[in-house]
Amino acid sequence: MEKLVVEKSMNLRGHIRVSGAKNACLPILAATLLGTEDIILEDVPKLKDVEIMCEVLRALGAEVEDLGGGVVRVNAKNINTYETKYELMSKMRASFLVMGPLLGRMNKAKNSLPGGCTIGARPIDLHLKGFRALGVECEEHYGEDDDGEDSYILAHTENLVGNKVYLDFPSVGATENIMMAAVLAKGRTIIENAAMEPEIVDLSNFLRKLGGNIKGAGTNTIIIDGVEKLYGAKHQIIPDRIEAGTFMVAAAITQGDVIIDNVIPNHLRPVISKLEEAGCQIEEFDESVRVVGPEFLKGIDIKTLPYPGFPTDMQAQFMAMMTQCQGTNTVIETVFENRFMHVDEFRRMGAMISVDDRSATIKGGRKLVGNKVYATDLRCGAALILAGFVAEGQTEVYDIYHIDRGYEDIEAKLKGIGGNIKRVNE
Repeated sequence: MEKLVVEKSMNLRGHIRVSGAKNACLPILAATLLGTEDIILEDVPKLKDVEIMCEVLRALGAEVEDLGGGVVRVNAKNINTYETKYELMSKMRASFLVMGPLLGRMNKAKNSLPGGCTIGARPIDLHLKGFRALGVECEEHYGEDDDGEDSYILAHTENLVGNKVYLDFPSVGATENIMMAAVLAKGRTIIENAAMEPEIVDLSNFLRKLGGNIKGAGTNTIIIDGVEKLYGAKHQIIPDRIEAGTFMVAAAITQGDVIIDNVIPNHLRPVISKLEEAGCQIEEFDESVRVVGPEFLKGIDIKTLPYPGFPTDMQAQFMAMMTQCQGTNTVIETVFENRFMHVDEFRRMGAMISVDDRSATIKGGRKLVGNKVYATDLRCGAALILAGFVAEGQTEVYDIYHIDRGYEDIEAKLKGIGGNIKRVNE
């Protein structure tokens, strides 16, 4: 079993580079199934989730080749099955995103129910609502097997037909899946109350390079005019705004002075705003951001919301910082109902946090003490590293496979700016 051992590391300094965005890369990899020629993707992060998605593509008959240096070639011209394997689907929720492309290419898809981090209900009903609007018949099969192996969705249609789809919630995954199905549908599809995340824009830009006709990505209304065929392209994945935000908090919490490279500052607007509110100095450049942490962090309140609001994926990292902020700090989580599992881990380190339904109150300015803690999910793991940087003694973070799902070589990157962190095999 691997663990990360973290020791107090104040005054982090230097440059740290952000990798390509996991949450942009995964849907774009799924969308390569729509192309019929070579597709070259650049700045692909080396992550467990990316490996799983590449295995999913190979299992469907696509050629996937790692060319090194973050470059991957995919050719899906000869995909030969519409069914994804349970053992792959169960490992990662984003693998459900192959359903839209398979419907576009083969008019049929069979997918096991998706897995992933246990941060709360992330129902697939909006995905299926969108597919049904496009003329797809979706059969939901729920078996009696405890591990869900015999539960699956079978979707099929004679022809995908464009339609208007209103999403009850601006779900990122549903928006992406519907976009990928609609791009080869006959006629026009309009997605209303669509998600507006930068990753949606990146997917749209990629599909347009393949020959798709999409307008409005980045707004709450996306218009897609179906085309008959998609081709090949070269595309660079956008930088990971959540990884960037994590490193920004690392600078803030340690009274550091860090320049985060390969970022799009506009994607980080809510994070920048809250760090400035806490007393940090922020400098923005074309493709980098400098964060200088203050001697004393001011108390803040955050409320997670769909983009362009404060990202739920930064909530745990900010809570780690709030343990060091002055006074009383509040977190309201509106996106996932089960995203306070990291609270118990922070409490093991001496944090004073109370939870009432979807609201957490953090009494800041307390000394943390290193302990054995567990990464209950991806962002919790990153937050525990941040807490370890300000805690007295040694912090041992277990279940770090969650961290490896979303952060590329995190310990080497943090070591590069002075972080005392190492990976240990027990």
